[in-house]
Amino acid sequence: MKIAILITAYKDFGHISDIIDCFDSRFNFYIHIDKKSKENFSMLTNRPNVHLYRKYTVHWGSINHLKAALLLATEAIEHEDNIYFHLISGQDFPVRPVSDFIQLDFSHDYLSSFPLPYLPWSPEGGMERYTYYHLYDLLDPKKPFQNMLIQFVYQLQRRLGVKRKLDIPELAALYGGGLYWSLSRLTLSYVLEYTRHHPAFLNRLRYTWCAEEIYFQTILLNSHYAESIKNTNLRYIDWKSGRGGYPAFLDESDYDAIKQSKALFARKFDARSQALKQQFQREHLLDKEKRLNNQ
Repeated sequence: MKIAILITAYKDFGHISDIIDCFDSRFNFYIHIDKKSKENFSMLTNRPNVHLYRKYTVHWGSINHLKAALLLATEAIEHEDNIYFHLISGQDFPVRPVSDFIQLDFSHDYLSSFPLPYLPWSPEGGMERYTYYHLYDLLDPKKPFQNMLIQFVYQLQRRLGVKRKLDIPELAALYGGGLYWSLSRLTLSYVLEYTRHHPAFLNRLRYTWCAEEIYFQTILLNSHYAESIKNTNLRYIDWKSGRGGYPAFLDESDYDAIKQSKALFARKFDARSQALKQQFQREHLLDKEKRLNNQ
């Protein structure tokens, strides 16, 4: 029995190495590295349980983030000993001992979701992501001139009344939510089978802003697997404080709230999170020593 951890990453590969070090041989890692990343990731190579892929250039907001996640899922499913799958970002960190991952109820799936439109996303309930053409697939919004072009084309469509059709006949309703999830083998296999046999939905999501926050939810909430899905992603994420952005970058002031939550992972971590990360690293080291002593 193995548990697969899928990671989409573009920087801070030393941090990702620290994530891997928290686990043992019962875990396999599948990591997609953004093709445009120039950082050294040699510390991730030559590990028997780590599989690296570098297929897509991933602009923020583009469909390639979704495609990278689907690639990792496809590769992880191919290894038949993987029975459960967690998708995380390269800025997550595990905040529970290995035993909590092993003892998780694998008959359930964990995916945050809500029907669209969803007003907290925007005045249009997030439907503008889907009904207008967004050029993140072609242009990099981190580059000011390219971002200006993205916004110009979007606003021009609004002024001209251009709208894309919504119809995907086999899907009754659209759902949204966070990308990151924890799914069983049967449930994730269903998504991949749907992708193979019904490519129209993935194709329709080209030029959609943040398609990865629509795809898994819409497929699964329109399926019989919806009954097994708990509406949580088991991640501690601070969307409220705005420390450094949305979601916030975590620090030691978040420790108690994380410990009181039921989260398996927390995000986002960067240099500002070093003291918090070290607290969890100490806990993982003690947990590892305990496991070795019990063998």
